[in-house]
Amino acid sequence: MYSKQYLPLFMLLLFVYQTNAQFGKNCELRQLKVNLLNPGFEYEMALGTNTTFDFKAGMQLGLDPLRSNVYEELGFFPAVAGQYRYYYNFEKRQQNRRQIYGNSANYIAPAVAVFFPGTRTIVGKEVKGAFGYAGLVTGLQRSYDSGFNFSVDVGAAYYTGQFESGIYPVANLSIGWIISEKRWCVGR
Repeated sequence: MYSKQYLPLFMLLLFVYQTNAQFGKNCELRQLKVNLLNPGFEYEMALGTNTTFDFKAGMQLGLDPLRSNVYEELGFFPAVAGQYRYYYNFEKRQQNRRQIYGNSANYIAPAVAVFFPGTRTIVGKEVKGAFGYAGLVTGLQRSYDSGFNFSVDVGAAYYTGQFESGIYPVANLSIGWIISEKRWCVGR
C-alpha cells in the first residue's frame, strides 16, 4: 500500500499529530520562510513552549546512496523534509539579553526527508524511485529583525530506498528570509 520510502515521513507526521501540547511563550506561533541556498519554502509552527514542527519543500543537496562512493558525488534533488525541534536554550539566551525572535536558539530534532531524484543513470544502469531517511540532528537557528534567517544542523540518519539501507551523516544548511510570521515570542 505505502512505499517504505515514505514511512519515516508518515511516522513523524503521525507523532506531531498526536502531540498534545500548549502554545507557549518562547516559540513563534508560525513563520513561513523562503530558502535561497536550497531553493524552496519552509514552514515552522509552534507545538509547545519550546517545540516546533519544521517542514521544508524544494530542491535539496544530498547524498545519493546509489553511487559507489556516496561521499564524493552529491546530488541536487526535489525533496520534502520535516523536523520536530526542541529548542533547549531560549531561557539562557534571554538571560544573556540575546534575541529569541524567529526561534533564534539551539535545538535537537528527530528528522525525516524524502528525495525524489527522478530517473538517472548510475554505472551504466538506469535507476529511478524515491529514497529517504529518518534520524536525529542537532543544530541552531538565528533570525534577525530584517527577516534574514539561517539554520544549520548535523546528525546521522538511517537511509532507505532502492539500495542497501544504512546509516549515513546528515547536514542541512538553510539561508533565506522570513516572509510571513505570527509572533508570540517574548524577550525581544
